[in-house]
Amino acid sequence: MQHLSPAIVAKSVAALALGLGVGAFGTVMHRSVPPWGAVLALVLVLSTGIMARAWGGLLALVGLALGVLVSVQVLSQTGPGGDVLVPSGDGVRAPWLGYLWAYGSIVLLVVAAVVPRRWFAEAPREGVDHDAGAA
Repeated sequence: MQHLSPAIVAKSVAALALGLGVGAFGTVMHRSVPPWGAVLALVLVLSTGIMARAWGGLLALVGLALGVLVSVQVLSQTGPGGDVLVPSGDGVRAPWLGYLWAYGSIVLLVVAAVVPRRWFAEAPREGVDHDAGAA
């Protein structure tokens, strides 16, 4: 279990801000080049999720996930001029892209949460001479 410290809280707040940016960027760009815009946006979510977990643990990942989810949900609403960044049909060329982005980002954040903890261990590997290259 991770202890709550000011450093962990600061990392979680930074991850929240990063999640807001990643969610906004992915929401704007997921339809840019169908389907590759959505694929690249989802790769960004997964890689950022893994980075947040390695950097600040599960609490930072929760901050990142909250930022991504809030950003995606807010930007998915109908804008003041009637524009929608995440359409769900009605004459849209690829209506499934919005669903892929909205639900795929959630799935990939869960994947980042269930990755084994040993992937992020900072213990040196056995059998490796770490002083062999030192002069």
